[in-house]
Amino acid sequence: MKAFFHAYQAFTDKPDEMLARRGLARVHHRILFFVALYPALSIKDLLACLDVTKQAINIPLRQLIEMGLIATDTASHDKRVKELRLTEEGRKLEEALHREQARLLMQAFAEAGQDATEGWLKVNQAMSLLSKSDIPRS
Repeated sequence: MKAFFHAYQAFTDKPDEMLARRGLARVHHRILFFVALYPALSIKDLLACLDVTKQAINIPLRQLIEMGLIATDTASHDKRVKELRLTEEGRKLEEALHREQARLLMQAFAEAGQDATEGWLKVNQAMSLLSKSDIPRS
């Protein structure tokens, strides 16, 4: 558990720094990540991805919209549904955060070797199947 904790800390340190310079936090990163992963993600589906209430993301989502990092559109299939997408600035930030984390992983994979990397990927896939974060799509 200690190694897992420190690995997660290393994985999030640089992105947390990058976000803090903009007055943002890890919750903002999580929102950016899923909106990048699923373009036109509805707010309802974002809540399911994050396994949080609407109240929990109201302020951080509003901040991202006000900062011009996320835009909302009305869904063509249902006028009541708001879809989220990254703006150009939001895409650049999310890519920079992603690039930093990918760089760290690639470095660790290179040091650990192929067998360890494959094992790590299998463990992560197994853990993700145990979580409640199946992504519903409206």
